[in-house]
Amino acid sequence: MAGSILGTRVRRVEDADLVTGASTFVGNLQLDGLLHAAFVRSPVAHGLIESIDTTEAAAAPGVVAVYTAADLNLPAHHRMMVVNPKVPRPPLATDRVRFVGEPVAVVVAETRAAAVDAVELVDVDYDPLPAATDPETALAPDAEVQYPELGTNLVIGNRTAVQEDPLLGADTVVRARLINQRVAVMPMEGNAIAVEPAGDDEHDLVIHVSTQMPHGLQAMVADVFDVPKERVRVIAPHVGGGFGGKAGLIAEHTVVIGAARTLGRPVAWVETRSENLQSMHGRGQVGYYELGLTRDGTITGLRARVIGDAGAWAGFGGALPIHMTALVVPGVYDVPTVAYDAASAVTNTAPMGAFRGAGRPEAAAHLERMMDIAADELGIDPVELRRRNFLDPNAFPVTTPMGATYDSGDYDLPLREALRIADYDKLREDQAGRRERGDVIQLGVGVSVYVEVTAPGGGSEFGSVTVRDDGTVTVSSGTSAHGQGHATAFSMLVSDALGIPMDKITYVQSDTAVVPRGGGTGGSRSLQLGGSAVASAAADVREQARRRAASLLEASVDDIVLTEEGTFGVSGVPTSTVSWQEVARAARDAGERLTAGLDVNQEGSTFPFGAHVSVVEVDTETGRVKPLRHIAVDDCGRVLNPLLVEGQQHGGLAQGIAQALYEEVVFDADGQPMTGTLADYAMPSAMDLINFETGSTVTPTPLNALGAKGIGESATIGSTPAVQNAVVDAVSHLGVRHIDLPCTPQRVWRAIQDARAGTLPDLWREPPAVFDGLPVSGGVDNSAGI
Repeated sequence: MAGSILGTRVRRVEDADLVTGASTFVGNLQLDGLLHAAFVRSPVAHGLIESIDTTEAAAAPGVVAVYTAADLNLPAHHRMMVVNPKVPRPPLATDRVRFVGEPVAVVVAETRAAAVDAVELVDVDYDPLPAATDPETALAPDAEVQYPELGTNLVIGNRTAVQEDPLLGADTVVRARLINQRVAVMPMEGNAIAVEPAGDDEHDLVIHVSTQMPHGLQAMVADVFDVPKERVRVIAPHVGGGFGGKAGLIAEHTVVIGAARTLGRPVAWVETRSENLQSMHGRGQVGYYELGLTRDGTITGLRARVIGDAGAWAGFGGALPIHMTALVVPGVYDVPTVAYDAASAVTNTAPMGAFRGAGRPEAAAHLERMMDIAADELGIDPVELRRRNFLDPNAFPVTTPMGATYDSGDYDLPLREALRIADYDKLREDQAGRRERGDVIQLGVGVSVYVEVTAPGGGSEFGSVTVRDDGTVTVSSGTSAHGQGHATAFSMLVSDALGIPMDKITYVQSDTAVVPRGGGTGGSRSLQLGGSAVASAAADVREQARRRAASLLEASVDDIVLTEEGTFGVSGVPTSTVSWQEVARAARDAGERLTAGLDVNQEGSTFPFGAHVSVVEVDTETGRVKPLRHIAVDDCGRVLNPLLVEGQQHGGLAQGIAQALYEEVVFDADGQPMTGTLADYAMPSAMDLINFETGSTVTPTPLNALGAKGIGESATIGSTPAVQNAVVDAVSHLGVRHIDLPCTPQRVWRAIQDARAGTLPDLWREPPAVFDGLPVSGGVDNSAGI
């Protein structure tokens, strides 16, 4: 065979359909007799429903039906991860609403416009109740209880069992209360679903839906509606981004399915931008961190107490502090003892979900700020402090105090490369000159080094490869791409294994009637699991073909080789060859096919890592921050296609930098969203960002045959703390020690003014008493719901 295609910059095969408009999204579907749904949503954050009058709406032109919870009688259920089994969510509010935007009724009409118009005619009488809009307020002793049946707003929490005080023996302890704000997920396409209740020849129900996990949604629909799973077909056409926000069966999905089954006609719902902006959120943690160190900067222990915001109905994002944040809380450092407590509260805000990184960005942002605070306290360069505490690269695999087993790592490797690209010493010289001159525009340099977890828990994934009679190939996997480049990556693996050009390879995904099983896409699992399955299936097909070629060429299987031209020949006899077409037809004539569909298992998670350097300018008179450079060196194990890796880095950097400087979901004291449109929510455009400088180091994992780890979330995790550290660094000589996320001009300016006036607020305050009553577990995997 010719040289391997793996590791080369192959352009994406998916893009032609996307840029020419040949792609199909749920909102483009044309189904016979299609009806359209629109939701009546609560305008109050917390209140009792006194009455609902749908009479006028039901009589409006084009309206087919108006349903309330009592009309559809749909079961309450959890979205995906069960944070607390006692608070399943009813798809439509019953007696009480718990956040602005909660669906109360649904209008189904012949056109989308008719449905939207009729929503305004539904009259709902609410009796408002006090609202809790942040988790610390919700956990206060006098807080209004959101769920009377619970008697508390605490829905999940635990303490890890530690044998000794982690701060015992420390010469210095740095403490800080750190905020990782709620942000909007903001995919280009919001949620969307179209339901065919008549199904097809083999299914009772066909659901077209914008989701990251078709098979997971299929299982949830079967369970909620008590339909055999094999009778439910889920199809995810092109999906306009997910970032963790499109996993599981959401309330609106359930309502649309229920309405379609009741009416016996197809029903579609496509979320508006404002609906999505008010409902699809992630992050939202407050961390109380205490880091113990010796005088020379060696870490002696860490105590972290983290409060998570689950939003209303115990959104599954409320479980992230307990699990994913906890898993990587020690980061890349050799921390002898860790005490970690976490508690999540329900609030009168939109249910919290996942957003790119899902718990790991919060851990990295908090820990990397603590490292800079410690460096400032000890008078040690922040790069040097990190290096003194890195885990030994020769010690891997390493099991941390939190029970995570890091598979492989060399944390100084990407740091050295990032510092080289940045020319770190030159930047510090430039900074010193500006400070000496007293320039208004000051330079800040921020560093972060992170580790994250991908393919959490490992697991298995399905992959299949079929060579057809004409020599073309069909590839499938149980993952579900929505921008990642699976068709390109998996086709590269097959092309490399079979010697068949990529233009003869077709990738099939995201249809439960075509792909028998799969875990979907999330947690940066796809290449290491789905890719490994596809590579194994391709190897299986190649061996089948070698045996068939041996029969055709009347040679021993051991002598059959795949030539550089992509044909099968006999070693040492270059003139005797057969093509893939000939081999496939011979298999057909024998009543067989060249095909393999199999599952590949991975024992455990992989842990990618990396180092970022951010360079910013800060105007000390206005507080405006201007990013100048961002260097990201991420290590995702073996790199299959550098172009795809760079694409993931760029997307992650845009979202991570945006969290550091611009984005924040804000509610007023009554729970009203203050950032409900893009006029108020500061999502940057390409014009607001800079050219990114990216690189990769390669530290393969031993856990899969490809040596690959995930890359989809890495740059988001590394970039936010690097930028935040850079902003603080720019004004640290003025006495500023910390600025909360996002580092807006107002916050930066206020910190400078407080420093000059000597009125800076304390970095620390005592954590809420809620942690004292949490159950104790032996490790992160044994967290207890309350």
